[in-house]
Amino acid sequence: MTTAALIVAAGRGTRAGGDLPKQWQVVAGRRVADWTLAAFAGHPRIDHVLMVIHPDDTALVLAGTDMVPGGATRDASVRAGLQALAGRGVTRVLIHDVARACVSAAVIDAVLDALDHAPGAAPGLPVTDALWRGTDHVTGTQDRSGLFRAQTPQGFHFDAILAAHLAHPGGAADDVQVARDAGLRVAITPGSEDNLKITQPGDFARAAAILKGRSMTSPDIRLGNGYDVHRFGPGDHVWLCGVKVPHDRALQGHSDADVGLHAITDAIYGALAMGDIGRHFPPSDPQWKGAASHIFLRHAVGMARDLGFAIGNIDCTLVCERPKIGPHATAMQAELAAITGVDASRLSVKATTSERLGFTGREEGIAAIATATLVKP
Repeated sequence: MTTAALIVAAGRGTRAGGDLPKQWQVVAGRRVADWTLAAFAGHPRIDHVLMVIHPDDTALVLAGTDMVPGGATRDASVRAGLQALAGRGVTRVLIHDVARACVSAAVIDAVLDALDHAPGAAPGLPVTDALWRGTDHVTGTQDRSGLFRAQTPQGFHFDAILAAHLAHPGGAADDVQVARDAGLRVAITPGSEDNLKITQPGDFARAAAILKGRSMTSPDIRLGNGYDVHRFGPGDHVWLCGVKVPHDRALQGHSDADVGLHAITDAIYGALAMGDIGRHFPPSDPQWKGAASHIFLRHAVGMARDLGFAIGNIDCTLVCERPKIGPHATAMQAELAAITGVDASRLSVKATTSERLGFTGREEGIAAIATATLVKP
C-alpha cells in the first residue's frame, strides 16, 4: 500500500491580500506552503508528496519538492496532480488545500484510518451555529441538523478518484463532490477548529497563534541515518569529510566520492523524509560529474533550515583500514563546521576498522555511517 499526498497550491488567493499569493506569504516564521508541505512530508504514513503549483511559481518552491503545473480551476489542478501520480504505484491519495497550514497529524490519521473501510473519507466539523437565510436582513432560518463544515485532506482510493475526476465535467466545490457524483461513499472523519483555511488577511494571525503554540508545546525532533560506500581506484589522495587526505589510491565516484559527506548528507535528507542525494543530484546529470560534495551537504542543510529545523548534532564513522583517520579528524570536524554552520562541538568524526574482514578489510574501498539530529523548537 502506497499513500501519496497531493497539495493543491496553484491558486492566487487574492482575498488574503499581500504582494504574493497567500501560500507564499510568511506566517510564524515560515511560508504557508512550507508549513503545509512539512505536515505531510514528515508524516510517517505518507510515502510521497506532490505539490500542484501555478506555472509562475516554480522558482518559489523548495528545492527537491516534487511538483507539477496546475490548471485554471481547482478541479483541473487536482486532475493534473492525479494524472502525474498515475503509474507510480499509488493506492491511496490525500488531497489537501495548501492554505490549511495548521493541519494536524491526528486529522490526517483519522482520514487514513477511514480509508481502510471506505473508498473516500474527509474531515468535517458539525455546524453548531444557528443558520439564517437572507441578504441584508433575515428572511428565514435553516435547520442545521446533519450539516458539516468541510475540511481537507480529503482521502480516496487512488484509482477510484482518478476515474471520477477524469469523468467529471468540472465545476465541483471539492473532491468529495467529484467522488459522490461518481457514486463513491465518503466517510466523515473528525475535523479540527485549528485546521482553518487561510482566506482573509486576519486568518494569518490566527494561523500564526496556532502554529507558534504547537511549536512551543511539541518540539519536532528528527533522526536520520546515512550510509555510503565508494571503491578504490588509481590516484594519490582521497576526499573525506571535506578534507584532502594523501593516500596511494583514490575513491571512485560520479562526484569527488567523499564518502563521509555523502553519508552525512543522506542522514539529513533522511531526517527530513526527503529522499537521498540521488533524488536531488541525479548521477545521470553530467553537471554533477566530479562535483565537490560540499555542494550536496550545503543543499541538505539549507533545506532543513528552510523547513525550520536546526541541526542538533552530526556523528560520522568512517570504516577503513587505511588511510588513518585520527590525524585528520580535527580538520574534518572544522571543515564540517564551515560547511554546515554548526558549532564544531556538535560534530563528530571518528573511524574504525573492520578487523580485516569484508571489502573494507581487504582495502577495496571505504564505507561511512552517519547520524543527524534535527530539531524544530
